[in-house]
Amino acid sequence: MKFNWGTGIVIAIVAFMGFILYMVITMSTDKTYSYDLVTEKYYQQELKYQNEIDAEENASKLDENISVLKTKDGLQIKFPSNFFPKKIKGKVFLYRPSNKQLDFEIPISISNTYLLVPEKRLLDGRWNIIVSWNYKNKDYLFKKEIVY
Repeated sequence: MKFNWGTGIVIAIVAFMGFILYMVITMSTDKTYSYDLVTEKYYQQELKYQNEIDAEENASKLDENISVLKTKDGLQIKFPSNFFPKKIKGKVFLYRPSNKQLDFEIPISISNTYLLVPEKRLLDGRWNIIVSWNYKNKDYLFKKEIVY
């Protein structure tokens, strides 16, 4: 068999296609390359989206909205001071975009006007905080990206 330019180009193309096929199969089947979705139940979450929009609008109409402060003890989530703390119900969800295993949720049960998320639960980096709360049968929603 005579080896010329045409044979070399065909061998190079076949080798390149084989390499690409190997990479595609490896990346799609290997468990070490995990691809986390933002949520597992995407379509069910989409149906609830209008309620979130309404709750965010309710929160934006408040004279004083939630504030998030970094303290030496952790992350302090301060609720409006004109609300009675014992009547505030809901949950705080901290979402870590880079690692699904670090996500956690805290129920809101406070006697002061603030909730403290302990520092030991928060690693340095970016966090998305979602505070979903209810006061006097009215829903409120607060979202913020923070770097801790």
